[in-house]
Amino acid sequence: MREQALSIGKLPDLPQRDERLVPEQPIAPYSSRWSLVVSGLCAGLLMAALGAVLWLSVTVPKLQRFEDPDRALHLMVSRMLEAQDGLRQAPEWQQWLVDWTMGSPAETKEQAIEWYRELVQTTDDPVAKLQLAILLGESGYEGGAVAEAKSWQGRGTSTVLFGQLIEAAYGTQSLERTQETELQATLAEALPSGWFYNHLAARLAQHAGDQDLLATIETQRAAGEDRVQQWIRPLIAFEVMCVAIGSVMLLGVVRLRGQRMDILRLHLPGVPPLWSGETAAAVILRGGAFGVILTAVILTTPSFEHAAWRVLTIPLAYLPLLLLAYVQLLKPAGLTFSNGFGLELQQGNLGRLACIVLAVVAAGLWGEWLMGRAAEAFHVSNHWTEWFDQDLVWGAPAQLAVSVLEYVLLAPIFEELAFRGLLFAMLRRRFDFFPAAVISTSLFALAHGYSVIGFISVFWSGFLWAWIYERTGSLVPGMIAHALNNLLVCLTVMALLR
Repeated sequence: MREQALSIGKLPDLPQRDERLVPEQPIAPYSSRWSLVVSGLCAGLLMAALGAVLWLSVTVPKLQRFEDPDRALHLMVSRMLEAQDGLRQAPEWQQWLVDWTMGSPAETKEQAIEWYRELVQTTDDPVAKLQLAILLGESGYEGGAVAEAKSWQGRGTSTVLFGQLIEAAYGTQSLERTQETELQATLAEALPSGWFYNHLAARLAQHAGDQDLLATIETQRAAGEDRVQQWIRPLIAFEVMCVAIGSVMLLGVVRLRGQRMDILRLHLPGVPPLWSGETAAAVILRGGAFGVILTAVILTTPSFEHAAWRVLTIPLAYLPLLLLAYVQLLKPAGLTFSNGFGLELQQGNLGRLACIVLAVVAAGLWGEWLMGRAAEAFHVSNHWTEWFDQDLVWGAPAQLAVSVLEYVLLAPIFEELAFRGLLFAMLRRRFDFFPAAVISTSLFALAHGYSVIGFISVFWSGFLWAWIYERTGSLVPGMIAHALNNLLVCLTVMALLR
């Protein structure tokens, strides 16, 4: 069993570390006093940039990042609730699976109520208030919905009309057909089609005993739910397949712990690297600082929004770092990017690579599930704006293509080279695996500027990618796992919202 774990067969002979690759004397090109001053300035610039990201993420209201937060939240909540309502006719095992992975409809509604309360306080939009009242009424808080409507009195004509809609739908008084006809006309002008419109229209029809209209609304609801489900079901099936197959691979890795972990090795030398840790630190500081300056220039360029220019943003931002790394680290050690970071693997290692990637993806998904359950237990959630990408949802085909390219190809390649291939590897010259992984992954997660839940999620993924680089000696498994992780997020957003 030990020799056949992960179904990857016998470990082939691996190339041994070539002592001729190690320079006879350490190269320290940045050891002068002036170089230390430059390194200090670069470190200050990087700390300022990271501080700016954190300061903006904490102080700037997240809703201000959207030109139309009302439209975005309406779309997201409507589609989420339609997706869950569409499971009413699904088999029990499928309903249980969605509840287990995504949370129950009741939990989703409670979270949506919190988001809408924030939106109402920020924008004071009458339509947002109407949608908040509908959420309260459909979550079993009919009295709360009516009380919310009464609090709108004296705030304009539209809120008065909206208040009448809520009191008629969730109040205790009966509704005449003529009143219902007038209210349905008001509702059709107030809300676009979707979950909010359908549920409020159905409530009005129920109170008036209008069975014909109720049947029509139910047909519309079912059609909308089916449209959402036709994209969500394949995505859930794909994710479950990744978890199932990857979990088998992961169990094999766990059983090998302390016995044959060399079976995961794909490339030598791996980490710690051959180059000097001090030189690597100077390279990272200088390359990172130049990258920050280039990024600032690119973001302030008027033509930045053009798709052809945007696609170059990530490569250009990392270009100074990678050029310095090649000149000062790889080349003096007799290495290239391919053999320095294990980017070129033997054909016989492809099966092992697939098993390793699936195991890491499964570990990441299991970690996300545990974080989700813990967040529910402690009533903590990440903000919806952190995963709502406007280009993925509303962008033109060119913008959509650029966004997918950035998330699924460019970010995994360049971020793994920088944060695992250089930063983590540099720290491994001085520290054991755990502290090196924690430090590098913490910086990686902080740079994303997310809230607590988002930080933990990115930290967990980055920690796994550092671990697999440590064990395999190659950045390729981490790059592929990173790409799959981002692909799942992109597909989820597009399937649910686009």
